[in-house]
Amino acid sequence: MANNTILKLPLISTFLTAKTALKSSVISLCHCTTTISVPQQQKQREPQIRSPQLVALEYADLSIPHIISEEGAVRVRQHVNPLSTKLSVPVDPPNWNDVFEDPKLPLVVDIGSGSGRFLMWLAKRNPGSKNYMGLEIREKLVTRAKTWAKELALSNIHFLFANASISFKQLLSTYPGPLMLVSISCPDPHFKKRHHKRRIVQKPLVEAIVDRLMPGGQVFIQSDVLEVAIDMRQYFDEESQKLIHVDKIDSNILCDDAGWLPRNPMGIRTEREIHAEYEGAKIYRRMYQKNS
Repeated sequence: MANNTILKLPLISTFLTAKTALKSSVISLCHCTTTISVPQQQKQREPQIRSPQLVALEYADLSIPHIISEEGAVRVRQHVNPLSTKLSVPVDPPNWNDVFEDPKLPLVVDIGSGSGRFLMWLAKRNPGSKNYMGLEIREKLVTRAKTWAKELALSNIHFLFANASISFKQLLSTYPGPLMLVSISCPDPHFKKRHHKRRIVQKPLVEAIVDRLMPGGQVFIQSDVLEVAIDMRQYFDEESQKLIHVDKIDSNILCDDAGWLPRNPMGIRTEREIHAEYEGAKIYRRMYQKNS
């Protein structure tokens, strides 16, 4: 059985200071020769750190300023229909020898990789021990992520423009190494009931993940939308013969009363996670492990 360790996130402490100034203003009333001096205490507003700055702080290890900051932004649609004709055709697997220096290393797949910062941070910290692949349905984000990965000279990461619902099984069937972890973080909620079929976590994808996952491999899911988190949880809970939640394996891993993990076990939060927690939202997390 694989050793399960929940990595504690680094706490970001920011000490902000502000100066206060005491000024006197002379107010002349009604053309009178008498002036009244009214002291006014003007307190300079303390600068407030914003969530993009928190992202930059948390991803500072990437070292490249336009990657850790909001620079290099691209205009993309926030909501994409995964059932569109363009996204309904499986993508061909890449030549794994071309995209990874060692294609036999254990693979981590992030479904809905967004900007790619999350995977790049992990890839930079684990050179030579794991490969990382991001699947994303917004092509502009994939193009930019590939550029950033090249600038970082990372040989253990690859991004694909692909609809995981359609392409996951075919892609992973050709990978020469084991699949050790799949993460799905804050997917598009598709709130309208008639659009629930667009949600990424559906039974065929869950079955494909569980079938391909190595013994002891893990699945990490999270969302800042409770309805979506419950929906994903139900699909993976149904695989109880093959998957078990990590708190049932390691008594040191604690969940809240509803069974949600209080912290991200990946060692770093995703960008969406940082923004959501900055706004005061709760993140609902689960992590499963495949039976050996």
